[in-house]
Amino acid sequence: MHEIDLHPIKTETFDIANQINIDPKGNQRHVDRYEVNNGCLYMGRVADHPDFSYLESWLLPEHNLRVSRFHFREGFKPSQELYVDIALITQESTHDSAVWTTRDLYVDLVSHNDGTWDLLDLDELGAAVESGYITAKEAATALITTQSAIDGISTQGFAGWIESLGVVMTWPVWEAKAQNTGNHNPS
Repeated sequence: MHEIDLHPIKTETFDIANQINIDPKGNQRHVDRYEVNNGCLYMGRVADHPDFSYLESWLLPEHNLRVSRFHFREGFKPSQELYVDIALITQESTHDSAVWTTRDLYVDLVSHNDGTWDLLDLDELGAAVESGYITAKEAATALITTQSAIDGISTQGFAGWIESLGVVMTWPVWEAKAQNTGNHNPS
């Protein structure tokens, strides 16, 4: 049995007007591109991570999902394609700006280039409920969202499921890299 990484809920901020992303540790990073499309938010930014150099994410508040694509550094070739965080997503808007916030509900889904998916961190969700880091209502939302995602992906594939939700998801940087290299998987 492995040790559970028990931690308070992670929140992240997406400040459109100021073109910044504030990660759960409070680090502010410049965002190259924000785009709001049909109630969803796209973000593309450089990453200062040892394994990946760029991050593209879509926030889907109506569906409690954050879908990310990591651009892994040369020489680092994991099988991972998409990383789906189950998260509560809120938006605060004023007359001249909008700030989106995610509240990560611990559970994640990861797709791989062989078509398989992993379900991660249900143990963290359970420990967080037990420790009072997350409410029973939030845990129920996490489980219901996860089940809906698994059902949709298993019956329609990821692209078909996302399309059935009425979401149009593009990956501008990923697609540009693929076009320039002729590689459909340009990480």
